[in-house]
Amino acid sequence: MENIEGEIYILGDDINTDDIVPSYTLTLRDPNEMAKHVLEFIEPNFAQKAVKRLIIVGGYNFGTGSSREEAVNVFKILGIKAIIAKSFSRIYFRNLINNGVAGIKCDWDEATFSDGDQVQISIENGIIFNKSKNLNITYKQFPQFLKEILESGGILNQLKEKLKSH
Repeated sequence: MENIEGEIYILGDDINTDDIVPSYTLTLRDPNEMAKHVLEFIEPNFAQKAVKRLIIVGGYNFGTGSSREEAVNVFKILGIKAIIAKSFSRIYFRNLINNGVAGIKCDWDEATFSDGDQVQISIENGIIFNKSKNLNITYKQFPQFLKEILESGGILNQLKEKLKSH
């Protein structure tokens, strides 16, 4: 599996799905239009900043709220490859994986990550290397079946691959 590399964007605790995708945008038919409103009440220019920042770092309770998949899809549209957080809502975590975005549970503090740090994530080895601080951070590795879903780019892609081979 390829490493995920990018710049970090730090968010706080209790980022819920209404913060990620404001409910009024759920009536938009174009997912790309919806993605323009990601986190707009927390960081009004997040969608523009996300172009260079491919990894989000959050605190506790990331993804609480409703189980809407749009709250993962908009990050994927913006090119977000991974979200590192101290804890996730169980359903949100699984929605991340099922949509091909790595949800990495990791205890961290200001000595571990700063906004703008350059990092490299090895899903295969369970290591985040913070290039900016020359620091290795280990996290509990994913079970093999979750690694396979991520490597396929999501569970639907994995199922399509399996159907092709049969």
